[in-house]
This record gives sequence, C-alpha cells and structure tokens, in this order.
Amino acid sequence: MIDIMLLAFDWGLLFEKLILIVGIVSVSLVIAMYETYMERKVAAVMQDRRGPNRAGPFGILQPLADGLKLFMKEEIIPNTSNKFLFILGPCLAMLTAMMTSAVIPWGDRIHFTWFGQDRYVSLQIADINIGILYIFGVVSMGVYGIMIGGWASNNKFSLIAALRGASQVISYELPMGLSLIALLMLTGSLKMSVIVGDQIDSWYYVLYQPLGFFIFLVCAFAECNRTPFDLPEAENELNFGYHQEYSSMKLGFYLFAEYINMFISSAVMVSLFWGGYDIPFVSDANLAKSWGMNVTAALQAFSMFFKILIFIFVFMWVRWTIPRFRYDQLMNLGWKGLIPLALINMIVTAAIALLREGK
Repeated sequence: MIDIMLLAFDWGLLFEKLILIVGIVSVSLVIAMYETYMERKVAAVMQDRRGPNRAGPFGILQPLADGLKLFMKEEIIPNTSNKFLFILGPCLAMLTAMMTSAVIPWGDRIHFTWFGQDRYVSLQIADINIGILYIFGVVSMGVYGIMIGGWASNNKFSLIAALRGASQVISYELPMGLSLIALLMLTGSLKMSVIVGDQIDSWYYVLYQPLGFFIFLVCAFAECNRTPFDLPEAENELNFGYHQEYSSMKLGFYLFAEYINMFISSAVMVSLFWGGYDIPFVSDANLAKSWGMNVTAALQAFSMFFKILIFIFVFMWVRWTIPRFRYDQLMNLGWKGLIPLALINMIVTAAIALLREGK
C-alpha cells in the first residue's frame, strides 16, 4: 500500500516547489544584501558625496565585506540573558521576513519537459485562497521577534525599545488591514493570483484605491521601522534599540530582516496596487504567442522586480529626506489620522459598490 502511494505521489511537483523556494529565498537574500549598498549610494547622492567605492569596482563588493565583518566579530551573549530566547529572537525575525514571499506571484507560468511529461509551473510557491490573511498572520508574528529580543537581553533600555517597536507595529497593522478591506470589496478574493490577474485584465487598483494605497504605504514604513517611523532605534537617547545587546550575525539577522521586510513589503504593494508582474502597456497574452511562455514569464518577473526597485528607492529617499517623528506624533498619526481615513475609505468604497449593484 505504501509503495502504491509513493508511486502515485507527484514527485515532480515536490522538486518544482523546492527549486522555487530555494530560488526565491536566494534572490531575496541577495537583493536584501545589495539594498545596503544601494542605501549607501542613495544617501551619498543626496548628501553630495561618493559612498562606498573601495571594495571592488564602484564598491559593489561592500555588502560582502560587511557580511564578512559580521561573521568575524566576537559573538557575545550576556550572562544574565535568557540564552535560548536571546538566540530565538533574531532567528524569528529572519524567518517571518522570509515566509511572506511564499504567496507572492512573481510571474506567470513557465513550461518545460520533465521525464517526457509537459510541466507548467507557476512562479508562485503557494497560491492559497487566504493569501492576504497569510501575509498579515506572518507579519504579526514578527512582533514576537522584536519583543523576545528586547526582553531576553535583560536590559531595560532594550525592553523599552522593544515595547516601542511592538506597539508601533500593532498600531499600524490596524489601518493597514482596514485599507485592504476596501480593496477586497473590489476584488472579492483573498488570493494574490486573482488580485494580480484582475489588474492585468483591467486597471491597476491604485487608480481605484489611491487613498487605500497611500495608507498602506505609510503603514509599510512603520511596519519596517523605517524613517520617519524608526522609533525603536533611538540614537538621540543613546539607545541602539531592542537589539542593543546583540553582536556578530545575531545583530546581522535583525538588520538583514529589516531589508528583507522592505523588499517583501514593496512586492506586496506592487502585487496589490500596481498590477504585480504585469508589463505596463503590453498585452501579456499576445507577447506569449509571439515570444513564447518562458520568455514572457522572464519579462514579467523583470517587470515585477523593476517595480519593486522603485518602491525600495522610495523607502530610501524618504529616509534621507524626512526627519524622525516623536513617539507621540507617531501614535497620533496612526490612531487619530490613518485609522479614521481608512474607515472613511472603506465606507465610501462599500457605498460605491452597493450603488453599482443597485444599478
């Protein structure tokens, strides 16, 4: 009986998903690594200086030098800390940052032949019917990485920074969720592939939901702890943040998770509001007929990453342009500004949807 089940199992699907997981995780890590280089170069341009230019041509090996430096640094675990949770915190931050990529469609299907069989593989790890809820569930788990890191350090300043970070993330998840409810009224589905497909067949949802997109964008800055919402890292109070006691690659995991979150947040915004992997002003169906399915999928993936790159630049542009908020301003914006705006946007969208149905 077991032999029959093994024979009936689709081993091709297993290998396809494994290759896809390894590929997406590897690309995400490489992009996050070179986001640090891009950030330094963007900051240098805005501050009229050169930026990194010593490690390799134009400084392109600087991220590798930074990674080597973190690996070679002495690893310190405070004697009074909870050692298990101290290690778990940065691991959880990295894990939750990577898990979100599972439901994002990076392109359409590709075709290849495997053992004489035609295989059609979607460039999406898991096309689940609760894709958006999965993203929110994984993002909310990231709060535990912040809190565990701050509490396990047994440092009161780290704990205060962790409380700031957790309350900030929880507060801004509310308007982010409300902004997506209005979007879901238009799509009628939680599947990311359906949301992207609807935009390919029609207009991008940013045209229908400009206010919802703006609220989501502001909340993404807060979720990623990016300026002007980087309150957990309070250098003006001589407090490095919830990862103050960390060193070596444990600190690297926390810093790296921020850049992965920035990359994934950009991918989510592109998928929800900017057509995902759709190539603007081009019919993907006609392109597939002319150039083939595989070439079209590669061009779609390039379009997706190009849109993501634009949003990553916006994250960096804002960081080096806008000063940091005070903590009371941060909370007032979230609770008294964005949540009412998101509720108004949701009510107006619901009213328009009901009027359409009435017609």
